Amino acid sequence: METIPVFKPLIESEEIAAAVESLELGWLGMGSYVKQFEEAVASVCQLKPEDDLHVVAVSTGHAALHLSLLMMGVGPGDEVITPSFNNAADFQAIKACGAEPVFVDIEERTLCLDSTKIEELITERTKCIIAMDYDIFICDHAAIKNVAEQNGIPVLHDAAHSFGSSYNGEPVGKQHEYTMFSFDPVKTITCIDGGAIIVKGEEAMKRLHAKRLIGMTQPAAQMYTNSRAWTYDMEELGFRYHMANLHAAIGVSQIAKVKEIRETRQRVCKKYHQELSKLDWIDAPKGNFDAVNPFLYYIRVLNGQRSELREHMKNQGVDTGIHWQAGHSFTFLKDCRRGELEVTERIVGQILSLPLHSKMKEDDVERVIQSIVNFKVTL
Repeated sequence: METIPVFKPLIESEEIAAAVESLELGWLGMGSYVKQFEEAVASVCQLKPEDDLHVVAVSTGHAALHLSLLMMGVGPGDEVITPSFNNAADFQAIKACGAEPVFVDIEERTLCLDSTKIEELITERTKCIIAMDYDIFICDHAAIKNVAEQNGIPVLHDAAHSFGSSYNGEPVGKQHEYTMFSFDPVKTITCIDGGAIIVKGEEAMKRLHAKRLIGMTQPAAQMYTNSRAWTYDMEELGFRYHMANLHAAIGVSQIAKVKEIRETRQRVCKKYHQELSKLDWIDAPKGNFDAVNPFLYYIRVLNGQRSELREHMKNQGVDTGIHWQAGHSFTFLKDCRRGELEVTERIVGQILSLPLHSKMKEDDVERVIQSIVNFKVTL
């Protein structure tokens, strides 16, 4: 019996053809496909000239986080408020700036940042707030932005899970001055590996162009013609964080399918909720499925038997995941300042990620559901 994995990228003939074409072009660095990819991201996010928001493609989601924080001026001695229930990339990006994460709790219903818990953690050292969307849920960005503006602190929108989703009728990517996306191997849209930053202002965009290219100020417009300048300046610290043409070409092909990807994932999430919410020992969350491009669907195992359920599902050929461990539990971060983390402490022992794929087979969806339904709960 073939195992159903948690993640399965949608790689079809279009992606393979795009990869071959980009390789045959012979320009392997940042070039014309990167420009096309940035334009495709801007189209999905419905960016308009009057928004003054610009897309900068980078090598990974972590690179997008790191550069965004640096652009906000985060540095040694500063603090960044982030959910402890977050991806390790966020914590590492903060530390890479020389700053310290400050851990805040999450909402019980959405597992996103609890906006009511932010203000008590703000000090004169607070330089940024990270607002992370989680799986099928989007942060309460209006409330978070209100707290941030009252305290003069910028927000970094971690939208690694929510590319192609919307918030209050507006595409994700337009809520704050900085938004980051991840297009790594397991995301709804993949570039093999890749990331993007949406930034406000043309000058900020130009700075990011240099910072992603080890500080070199040669114009992106020239590189987008598959050529390069041989004279340039370096004005500040930079990194090798640019996106390669091969990755961008695959990303362009993927974004062309975003509507189909979104709809097929929404359908699976609705089915999971419909069937699994009948079990009283599981919390099967219901979000506004029609507004999101779901990265994962998770359940909460309420009876203390998550490990037993995982083993049972594994024996039935169904893989599962845990997204995530709490940041304050890591040795590297155990001494970081934190608020009261009651919800975080509870849910990290309950969450379980189920397989969710684009164009997922109906038989596989049913197998996942039945592997949970036929688990014999022992009290």
